[in-house]
Amino acid sequence: MNKRTVNRRWLEGLAALVAYGAAWVAMPGAQIQKADWLTDGGDPQRTAWQRSETILTKDNVKDMKLLWTIKLDNQPRQMHNLFPPLIAGSVSTSDGEKEIAVVAGVSDNIYAIDVARGTLLWKKKFDSTYQETTGGRGGGVLCPGGLTATPVLEKTAPGKYIAYAVSWDGRLRKLDVATGQEIEPAALFLPPNGKQYALNLVNGVIYTSTAQGCGGHPNNVYSYDLATKKVGNWAPGSGGMWPRTGPSVGKDGTVYAGSGDGDYLPEQQIYGQAMIGVKQNPQTKALELKDWYAPSNAYWMRKRDLDFNASSPIFDYKGKEYLVSSSKECRIWLLDTSMLGGEDHRTPIYRTPLFCNQEVNFTMGVWGALATWEESNGTRWILSPFWGPKHPQFKAELEHGQIVYGAVAAFKLQDKLGKPVLTPIWISRDMYMADPPVVANGIVFAYGSGESTTQRWPEPGHVGGAAGRIQESTHAVLYALDAQTGKELWSSGDQIASWNHFTGLSVANGRVYIDTFDGMLYCFGAPSLPSRTTTSSQGAPR
Repeated sequence: MNKRTVNRRWLEGLAALVAYGAAWVAMPGAQIQKADWLTDGGDPQRTAWQRSETILTKDNVKDMKLLWTIKLDNQPRQMHNLFPPLIAGSVSTSDGEKEIAVVAGVSDNIYAIDVARGTLLWKKKFDSTYQETTGGRGGGVLCPGGLTATPVLEKTAPGKYIAYAVSWDGRLRKLDVATGQEIEPAALFLPPNGKQYALNLVNGVIYTSTAQGCGGHPNNVYSYDLATKKVGNWAPGSGGMWPRTGPSVGKDGTVYAGSGDGDYLPEQQIYGQAMIGVKQNPQTKALELKDWYAPSNAYWMRKRDLDFNASSPIFDYKGKEYLVSSSKECRIWLLDTSMLGGEDHRTPIYRTPLFCNQEVNFTMGVWGALATWEESNGTRWILSPFWGPKHPQFKAELEHGQIVYGAVAAFKLQDKLGKPVLTPIWISRDMYMADPPVVANGIVFAYGSGESTTQRWPEPGHVGGAAGRIQESTHAVLYALDAQTGKELWSSGDQIASWNHFTGLSVANGRVYIDTFDGMLYCFGAPSLPSRTTTSSQGAPR
């Protein structure tokens, strides 16, 4: 047998193998690995980057359509209703393999939706031990009561997922995603009637943080060790810790969250107005302070209520781990996690100029969460939503019209004179209160929440509080943008009827999810995916 014959037969065999693989994928019931979205922000580092998306592309996203909506019967509290869906890509159920969205509602409800059909699979109403008191002022916008943290999912084996949630009474709940049944008795974790933010799960430990002193409780970072059932906590001794998509976790297990308005007196162990890094002690399971960073103008920021209030993505760049964060002041800090603020705890690796909030308004600036992604050539991008007009002195290479209500700003991380800097590349079109974006396959999915963010009215005649803001809110709009240029590729227009508050986006397997104050969950997706009609959770099994 000559060499040419060997090569020909090898190529024929390879072609047959490829053809067999293609046929296997196309066969009905073939098992294709589907992407997950297990935690708010997509991963423990809170990058908001769906690395596994292949169905939605820059070419077909212009034809993205509304696949289905479902009305969930959760009752709102103040301005809260539903939290961002979590996606379990391939769940083994009694009816076969299903892709399931798990959605939490503020009134102690958890829902599971079959995303292929847009129908409810199960609903769980928690038997909270907390009894709301009658009379008095009751809850408010900052302290709505109820379930306030997006749950977290864990994939424990092929087809097997567990959902962890914290009910109003502060107990940790553990649910089988396939059935909604509680796997273990509820466990004590947090004080009742507090306000915790999205859960994070890393190496068998669940993390969260609390803020606003809700329920009369101190503002802490908390941990729950699943193996030992030990609870750890650490308090900044000052402002609350309220990153929208929850605390982020670095590769060495350090947990990061910014603290709110308060004194910065480190010599007295008081760390208000700072980025905090805490880590679990492997022996005692207690949380201990590892490092912190406080901006050089922290005192000025506190006087104007411009505190840290956004989740902070963590990423690797040229062999080092970095964190980016922001605040209502409206600038981005780039921090090296090996030493957050240098020897004096006040020196960042880089600080951008202000890109919004010229008026120094505590209801404007950056809210929610930043995002980050990396091109195949190693180019690192940082995205930040912001509320209000662009700062007049801030310029980007590409700008897409006048900004009145808010937008998304995109930066590249580049080396200049031997140091990493953030270079502004594009600013998106105007969005009515731009909220945290997510990234998938070269596309930035961003949205304007449509909510009224006014907290004080100078003139009489306004209702005020949650009622006034609900009355003045409009509707959310979802956008798809080119991740390299910010150019608008698609918009939901007027398809979303209501607005939302302190929720977010999720994306997996060609579908993008957004929910609204009226209890609706919307699923937009690739044109190749089937559409369904509106359904309701009313009368669903419990």
